Amino acid sequence: MDEQDILYTKQDSIAFITINRVEALNALNNSVLTKLDRILDDIEHDDAVIVAVITGAGKKAFIAGADVREIKEAGSGRTAFITGGHRTIHKIKTTSKVTIAAINGYALGGGCELALMCDFRVAAENAKLGLPEAGLGVMAGYGGTQLLPRIVGPGRAKYMILTGAILTAREAFEFGLVDKVSSPESLMEEVTGLAQKIAASGPLSIKGSKEAIDRGLAVSLEEGLKIELEIYDKVANSEDAENGLSAFLEKRKPVFRGK
Repeated sequence: MDEQDILYTKQDSIAFITINRVEALNALNNSVLTKLDRILDDIEHDDAVIVAVITGAGKKAFIAGADVREIKEAGSGRTAFITGGHRTIHKIKTTSKVTIAAINGYALGGGCELALMCDFRVAAENAKLGLPEAGLGVMAGYGGTQLLPRIVGPGRAKYMILTGAILTAREAFEFGLVDKVSSPESLMEEVTGLAQKIAASGPLSIKGSKEAIDRGLAVSLEEGLKIELEIYDKVANSEDAENGLSAFLEKRKPVFRGK
């Protein structure tokens, strides 16, 4: 796909999305969000893709936030503008694919919220994360007030949101906001290795496990256990399960077909 402000490639079972507005610290504007929406739809409907990696171009920023100029110029249409972006970014949370944020620099405001939508967050040591919207007289509108407390707890979420604190990568790791910290030089190598490890497993197993976790978190433990067995029944009776179990017993590498 030849799109200057967002780059999109696929390598085997992994899709790579790079926000490419280096001069604007990869801020999310309407053009990027429109293209990102199409890309996320393409990924969701591509059976060959198991993992999607999202990162930012350059060495300074993952995504520095939503484009402040566009928000300001939206005037009375500000909520409608944010709602459109909210709908697009939420597709990252609801996709059946595994999503990884490779945070290579500033992940502020909408950029931090986009990272929160991902299944994993791996941050370079020079990364900075936060939701500083209150300092601009606005507030997080891409899911930050809902996702952050679910990940780091309400107290830490309120601390970050209400003070506008910007965390280092190490602080974010201690908060549980990021899952791993890497050197800037090895970030993409580590994330790609993680993606490859996931993609090498049974695709139905990966999809089913993610669905069980996400659906289970929204209900009681009792209901979640029922969901797990419901999904397990489908996965365990698949061709992939037969192949994987046989391969283990026969000491050979399984060949999964997603069936």
